[in-house]
This record gives sequence, C-alpha cells and structure tokens, in this order.
Amino acid sequence: MRIAMWSGPRNLSTAMMYSFGARSDFSIMDEPFYAPFLAATGTEHPMRDEILRAHENDPEAVAALCLAPQTTPHVYMKHMPHHMLDGFPMDWARECVNVHLIRHPARVIASYAAKWDELTLEMIGYPQQLALFQQVGGVVIDSFDIRADPERSLTALCAAINLPFDPAMLNWPAGARRDDGVWAAHWYGAVHRSTGFAGPEGEMPVLAPHLQELCDAALPYYQQLAALKTAY
Repeated sequence: MRIAMWSGPRNLSTAMMYSFGARSDFSIMDEPFYAPFLAATGTEHPMRDEILRAHENDPEAVAALCLAPQTTPHVYMKHMPHHMLDGFPMDWARECVNVHLIRHPARVIASYAAKWDELTLEMIGYPQQLALFQQVGGVVIDSFDIRADPERSLTALCAAINLPFDPAMLNWPAGARRDDGVWAAHWYGAVHRSTGFAGPEGEMPVLAPHLQELCDAALPYYQQLAALKTAY
C-alpha cells in the first residue's frame, strides 16, 4: 500500500508521519514535492538553499520516486496540495491510497502566523486541497478528531483504507528522524519534543482582523471537506 497523505501546513501532518513511521511495515517520504515547488516558483522559504541542495528538484523524478519499490510492505508519503503546481505529474497519485488531513483554518492560521508574517489563502492551501480531493478522491480525516481520541480515530482511518491498526502508531521516541526533510530544523521543533499526539485542541483562537478575513475565505473549502470526513 502507498498512502499519499495530503495536508496543508500546521496541521498535525508531521505527527501523523511519525505515527505511521512508528510501524515496522512502513517506509516514509517527507514532502518530496517541496523542493520542486521551491525550484519552480522561486518562493523564498526558510532554508530554501539547503532544501534545493539536499532534495530532488525535478517533479518528474519525484513522481517516479513515489512509485519506486521500497524495502517495506507499505509506504507513507506526506504531501501538501499547494506544492502540486500546474504541470506537475499527478498520474502517480492514482496508484495510491489518498487521504486528506484537514484542520479548521482558524487553528492553522494562528499556528502559521507565529512562524510567518504574511499569509495568503494559497499559502495555507485550502483551495488546492479541495481541488485535489475532487481530482483523486479518497478518505477525509480531521486533526481535531485525531487529537481528541488518537486510538479511535486511527483505528477508523485504518479500517477505511483496509489496513490493520497497529498500536505502535500511538507513540514514538522523541527526536528527529532520518526520514525528515532538511527543513525539519526550522519547522519540526514541537514534534521532535513529542512522544505521541498532543491532547485535545483548546478553544478556537481569536484572530487579528486581517487574519480573520483570511480564515473567512478559507472556511468554505474546509467545510466542504469536513462534510465528507470518515465517520467513527
């Protein structure tokens, strides 16, 4: 099985990658289209030069890697929909089990704004995620549910994709992983300190007016996907 886990930023996606990486039957790929996205757009992100040096820049080569044989029975790929630019290959995704991880935009924006000053709807990826779901289909899960009850939520996810649940998914050792992208040094600090999923989410954050406008723009995309999420 090849799982393509699609998620916007600041959305429990690294913890989910570590959860599947804690299983003995999975290999991991961490955002393999990130470097091609940076190379194609010229976007200035933290550690841009290091990312381009360390990772494959050609989207066609990355697509081939996504389907390449691995030493484990299964492969888990962490992907971001906004990395998939027009012209990037998508045929490989039709050979995967596609899962779409969503989170309420107010929570995403509050988390992302702590790391990045100027956010746009395209940067947080909600339109791209809905469009990608409409293109490849798949299962929808919400990070709120996972944090509220990891075992129940992951058991339901595994059942939905016909994969036996493994209790190893609930915990992992603290620290970095050999599968981490080089950007982990900037973005993964909290999950490197973790040994499992954080507890339930708190109250919805209060956003500054300009960020609330962004949240209002993103909310309809989130709501369309949330209406399709896996029932527990």
